[in-house]
Amino acid sequence: MILSDKHLKFREKVRQFADEVVAPRAIELDLNSEFPHDLVKKMGKMGLYGLYVPEKFGGSGKDTLSYAIAVEEVSRACGSTGIFLAAHTSLAVSPIYLAGNEFQKQKWLIPLAKGEKIGSFGLTEPNAGSDASGTRTIAKLVNDEYIINGDKCFITSGHVSDIIVITATKDPSLGYKGISAFVVEKGTPGFSPGKEEDKLGLRGSITSELIFEDCKIPKENLLGKEGDGFKIFMQTLDGGRISIGALALGIAQGALEHTIKFVRANTISGKPLYKEQSIQSKIAEIGTEIEAARLLIYQAAELKDAGKPLTKVAAMGKYYASLIGMKATNTAIEIHGMLGLTKKYPVERFIRDEKLMEIGEGTSEIQKIVIAREILGK
Repeated sequence: MILSDKHLKFREKVRQFADEVVAPRAIELDLNSEFPHDLVKKMGKMGLYGLYVPEKFGGSGKDTLSYAIAVEEVSRACGSTGIFLAAHTSLAVSPIYLAGNEFQKQKWLIPLAKGEKIGSFGLTEPNAGSDASGTRTIAKLVNDEYIINGDKCFITSGHVSDIIVITATKDPSLGYKGISAFVVEKGTPGFSPGKEEDKLGLRGSITSELIFEDCKIPKENLLGKEGDGFKIFMQTLDGGRISIGALALGIAQGALEHTIKFVRANTISGKPLYKEQSIQSKIAEIGTEIEAARLLIYQAAELKDAGKPLTKVAAMGKYYASLIGMKATNTAIEIHGMLGLTKKYPVERFIRDEKLMEIGEGTSEIQKIVIAREILGK
């Protein structure tokens, strides 16, 4: 795929920001499990949160391909910062943009797209992860309010979010037909963030529980109609797979670039590492696979921008990018040898950050089910 001049210029702009601003913070964020408040503000000023949102709703009026490029480039420098960008933009901005009415867009979409507010997406529950139709959080309409009770878990940015889009059902026995989507704001009585997770990777990203105990929200906080929640979230996840694929792709690209620097700077038995045929073979292999993943991710983004069906290609892109991302980061460590296991080189962080990509936004097994259904017919 040949990118247009505007996309190439945009890539260069974000890459410069990632190299000069994000990369120097990456090690510190990882070591201290520190949320990147400073980078969050700077990305907001760059307009990265509303790239595909029209300007009238606080966005940049660009496209999904620009957004995928942004996630890729930021993640190339820091996976923790990349996943914040991806989760905020795909999972908090998207459902309000897709299903919100004019009032809801004015109230919540504009500050989210401008980066004035932080958003998150509450879908996963202790007993409803890959099977999103198994939602057990209950929402009952009483007069003009919904009363919500339940728990969400593994929510990216949960502790720091101002605006959270969640799923809840009026009756678990109805399955996906009973699920609706709601917006809950920070500070709402009955809502509180639970424990933060201590994770293997993406340690600069907050992952936490959300707890709802007789949490009351106005009925105006319902997105779409009652029972639309599953449809809204499936549409959201199609776009989310593009961003997680771009995130996996960016981490893999970062691992490749640091490995190239390493083999150019080091020798074995007096011979430059990059001249070793076995090293060349490994780099050729992961370089090819990264480029193939990039084509899938970009194709999915272009399908979304064209308003065409993207479920199959988005799932393929997410599945393949996370697969080759793990291979690329593992290969990077193999080439670095024992040094690759130390914090002297970032490939140790890259492989830890990359692992989530095979799990988040639908595991690799779920992606294969989605792909198979699309190929074989539902």
